[in-house]
Amino acid sequence: MKPPSIPLHEPAWLREFKAFIMRGSVVDLAVGIIIGAAFTGIVNSLVEDLINPVIGLLIGGVDFSNIFVVLSGERGPSLEATRESGAAVLAIGAFINAVIKFLIVALAIFWLLRALTRLRLRQEEAKEAAGPTAEEKLLMEIRDEMRAMRQAGATPPVARGTPGVPGTGGTGA
Repeated sequence: MKPPSIPLHEPAWLREFKAFIMRGSVVDLAVGIIIGAAFTGIVNSLVEDLINPVIGLLIGGVDFSNIFVVLSGERGPSLEATRESGAAVLAIGAFINAVIKFLIVALAIFWLLRALTRLRLRQEEAKEAAGPTAEEKLLMEIRDEMRAMRQAGATPPVARGTPGVPGTGGTGA
């Protein structure tokens, strides 16, 4: 024997949430966040594995990420060891790394937005060069005819029985 089925009603907020999540802008944002996280890994490697060694070489072979000042406590052989010992430190090298990473990301976003802006401008120029669409031409003709009728003193004809238009016999009155 089958147990009786109990109808489950989906709450309105859950339906709204599903509709919100499936909108294109939310999905695009999620994709952007995932790509941004992957890009962050690349930038971290670029700064720590390529840029810092070059800067360290230029300033005398210093491990750039290990530049720090001890405020209180004993200095250890590395920033991590000093922090683990409980000392208060100013991690100057880590801060400079963060600034370099930020500048690289900001520069990448600048170039991306610049490229997208140029692409959009080219598309707008191509659209303008192509001229008006058939629908735009038809609307311009209607506009011009209505303008000519007004100037001649005639009233434009109104279609009878047009749905949604008050006074025409449609459902809008």
